[in-house]
Amino acid sequence: MVGQIKRHPYVLVGLFLSFLISIVMFSGAATTAAEASSTPSAPSLSLAEGSQKTVLDNGLTVVTKEIHTAPVVSVQVWYRVGSRNEQTGENGISHQLEHLLFKGTSDRPIQFGRLFNALGSQSNAFTYYDETAYFNTVESNKLDAILALEADRMQNSLIEAEQLDSEKRVVISELQGYENRPSYRLGRAVMRAAFPNRSYGLPVGGTKSDVEQFTVEQVKQYYQTYYAPNNATLVITGDFATESILPTIEASFGTIPNQGDNPPTSVTPAPTAPTEAIATAPTEPIVLREPGSAALLEALYPLPNISHPDVPAIDLLDTILTGGRSSRLYQALVESGLASSVAAYPEEPIEPGWYSIYATAAPGQAIANVDRVLQQTLATLQQSGVTEDELNRAKTQLKTYLVLNNQDVSSQASQLAFYQAIAGDYQYGDRYLAAIDQVTVADIQRVAQTYLDPAKRTVGFFEPTVADGQAPAAGGSSRAIENFSPGEPVDPAEVARYLPPITAETDSTLQSLPDEVVLDNGLRVLLLPSDTIPMVNLSGWVEAGSSFDPENKAGLASLTAENLLNGTQTRDALTIATSLEDEGASLSFSAAREGVSINGYALPEKLPTLLQTLTDVLQQASFPADQLELSRQRSLISLKVELDDPQQLGWRLFRQAIYPANHPFHSFPTEETLSRISQADLARFYRTHYRPDTTVLALVGNFNPDEVRSLLNTSFGNWQAEGKAPRLRVPSVSLPRSTTQVSRAIPGKAEAVTYMGYNGIARQDSRYYAALVLNEILGGNTLSSRLGTEIRDRQGLTYGINSFFQAGINSGPFAVVMQTAPEDVNQAIDSTLALLKQLRQHGITNAELEAAKRSIMSTYPVELSDPNYLTYSILRNEIYGLDLEEIRQFPQQIEAVTLDQVQQAIEDLIHPDNLVIVTAGPGSAETTSSR
Repeated sequence: MVGQIKRHPYVLVGLFLSFLISIVMFSGAATTAAEASSTPSAPSLSLAEGSQKTVLDNGLTVVTKEIHTAPVVSVQVWYRVGSRNEQTGENGISHQLEHLLFKGTSDRPIQFGRLFNALGSQSNAFTYYDETAYFNTVESNKLDAILALEADRMQNSLIEAEQLDSEKRVVISELQGYENRPSYRLGRAVMRAAFPNRSYGLPVGGTKSDVEQFTVEQVKQYYQTYYAPNNATLVITGDFATESILPTIEASFGTIPNQGDNPPTSVTPAPTAPTEAIATAPTEPIVLREPGSAALLEALYPLPNISHPDVPAIDLLDTILTGGRSSRLYQALVESGLASSVAAYPEEPIEPGWYSIYATAAPGQAIANVDRVLQQTLATLQQSGVTEDELNRAKTQLKTYLVLNNQDVSSQASQLAFYQAIAGDYQYGDRYLAAIDQVTVADIQRVAQTYLDPAKRTVGFFEPTVADGQAPAAGGSSRAIENFSPGEPVDPAEVARYLPPITAETDSTLQSLPDEVVLDNGLRVLLLPSDTIPMVNLSGWVEAGSSFDPENKAGLASLTAENLLNGTQTRDALTIATSLEDEGASLSFSAAREGVSINGYALPEKLPTLLQTLTDVLQQASFPADQLELSRQRSLISLKVELDDPQQLGWRLFRQAIYPANHPFHSFPTEETLSRISQADLARFYRTHYRPDTTVLALVGNFNPDEVRSLLNTSFGNWQAEGKAPRLRVPSVSLPRSTTQVSRAIPGKAEAVTYMGYNGIARQDSRYYAALVLNEILGGNTLSSRLGTEIRDRQGLTYGINSFFQAGINSGPFAVVMQTAPEDVNQAIDSTLALLKQLRQHGITNAELEAAKRSIMSTYPVELSDPNYLTYSILRNEIYGLDLEEIRQFPQQIEAVTLDQVQQAIEDLIHPDNLVIVTAGPGSAETTSSR
């Protein structure tokens, strides 16, 4: 969907996951076009208002948008090159090059991730079909430094044998990780069958066989061809002055030579019409019978490109089909019990694209039956059309999504960059919004008939062949432990040597504090109004998490939370869903260990609907029996998926190895426990644990606090609880006496995931801030930490490795987690052990301490500039019993951490001889061993 910049989860790859009025002015060597951006039909939803476009003489397109709501800027560079540009035998070269642009330049031969981390930047990159993008969000005073680094790697990146060889291993680890997912394997087969002669049919990340064969000369040539200013878009959004920054951009980028004529756009002839995109679709479904957990379907139909006038109607059609619980396909497939989930995605790229529909069969349902009902539902819509109510609901939802995804400077930069780089016009979004208003029900029926053509459809089924998560019989294992000597930690002085100059400190803006409202019934509400935020963001928490599950009914808390929206005393599930979706609002519940999370959003004028719905489900939920059975079936499928995923299964086994059987953090749902849960169990759990005095809400956004207080008293004032609230008793957990290693095999997997750790600390622990600084140094960032430098950069053993303290109300795990090839598991574990021992024996340096503190403190205001993160932070501090001032005081708490405190935290919290080590992934047996 264009408006959301949605991405396929299995093709967006990177270091982590279409009326122009011009005023031409001249300034120095650049031509500036300040283009009008108002859209009469939707002025309040303008996406480009306040933006300005500048084109340098070398062809670099620059889009700037000043947003003075926080001392933060986002810088993004999008290159118009992706897998669409790849020749036969070089599939994945765009992705490989993306990785290499972090390996340093001739002037700065250092991992760029360390430079970005030293600047406190939220930094990442991704490769897609049409583009490769690099983005940084930092404090405003770091803007010049980020521009200097991006200009440097546009022309001077190091691409030599040493860098390429090590990063090939990392890329292959990433690709093998995707192979763990049946949905990825199915999607690859469907795309290849649909587009056998187009580069869009190739995996975006590449193939292992091609990546292994890349040469230095090949990658260099690709870099020199496509990484040029006349093939790039630079977008800056946030707290800066355009007039002041343009000379800096000219100085940094203006001297970079272009490539003459624009680089080649595609290696395969693009079809001139969407109907030519899939010349001859396969007549029979593509069927993959492989190890997996659930039966899957993917159906693909040809679509036009982003510039086609049908795009707004197609996106509205998609919303009508899959946009929420009231949508056509959700009702036909999920509410009928045929499928556990359904989703869709219209891909409208530079060349004609495609529409993908995905479904997961419910337990006991044949995927062919799911497909039959899917086709019937589409045929009915083609024949009978849609209602005005459906269309209006879809328009509201689509516009709300656009606003929701433009609340922070990073999202706004991504949106503008996407429109400029892919649609060729940064104002595309405003024209798109205006076009949405003009779409009629006749247009929806026409595009359904035109593009959902069964004769052009490519469909694939994934049929699992193994009951995954059930390993072969257990067996013992023993192996020699290698003694690896980790390299010396990177000296922060070496990093500082290559940092560009940083301007004066950013003017500190004192973070506003929320007001706390406590109703007579004990309900706590935190209110932070802001007229600079176009939405109202809601986060909440109820002390009703899975730690309260009876051991023989694990999953009760999750099923209760999932069923809250399934009906109340006065409304059924569809009525509740429609009332929210008609207003473009959203509300959801999910259970975690210590509580149930509430998440919601609404446009300011729709907030009463959101709060009234929340009131209704928290006080009057009815738990209909038929909806319980449907949600149980979905939970059973989710369980199968969990047991088939190395990351999720590894986490389950890791926690169960840390916490003994009688501990509330030990239990996880099983097929047996889920099957035992009754309607009466849900009602009893609801009455016991959903209470005003165990509930906290936080609202951040554009609202009148007095009106909201009145609404809260009216809505929640009569909510009463009986007796005292249940309290969770969490026993202490000791360290393991020695290191224990557990391996669990999952058939059909390519990469292993390993967890190493033990029980850690709680949020209220006095060592918490020192532990944060320690973790930043150890494994807080894959590209800049000790673990990342040693295991990923120096040895090339993993695509990603990091560490964390899961500190909550109670102490949670400390863990190191990494993804590796099965043959590299032992070396990666032994290298990590050696590094932990090095840390315990020698500690850290004062330079490391100061660098880590600066990074955390610099990143914090960037995080708070995102309204979603701000809302969550306010809520989290209240849950953990922290003062309201904590939102302001956090940087000072970090600044106050001393070297002695971190050294003491290492002594107290780093125990390389007392680890639980769990690996899940490829293998032939389940093993448990002691070291």
